[in-house]
Amino acid sequence: MIISFKEKNKNKKTIKIVSLILLVLMFVIYYFYMSNQFSQENTKTKLQKVPINKIIMNKKKKLERLIYNEIEVVVDLIGQQHIKKIKIVSNKVLILCDVTTNLDALKVRYGVMALIKQTSKDIKIAIDVQKIIQSKYNVK
Repeated sequence: MIISFKEKNKNKKTIKIVSLILLVLMFVIYYFYMSNQFSQENTKTKLQKVPINKIIMNKKKKLERLIYNEIEVVVDLIGQQHIKKIKIVSNKVLILCDVTTNLDALKVRYGVMALIKQTSKDIKIAIDVQKIIQSKYNVK
């Protein structure tokens, strides 16, 4: 028969307490390290967003000017005296004209890009803004 005796060892308790303290300390250090990393990433993204917003604003102004110039061309082709109303709704330029308007020049310039609906009261023309922008950017 084998009999074993377990002795209470004070060293084992101290080792357990020290290891627990080290574990907690390790987690605390990791927490502060990660919070520091996160704050550095936030400052980097904030610094990068400012120039991007300026670039976007410049592009928006260029696109607005491009669309405005194209509407001026449409007005010149149709004739200002024949146009009743011009609107930009979502991605379309909507033009309302008299019934007696000659649209041959407009049909030659835009072809299928210009959707034309003729009623007894007026003529409605819709030109897709995306097509205008794509055609202008491909040329330049």
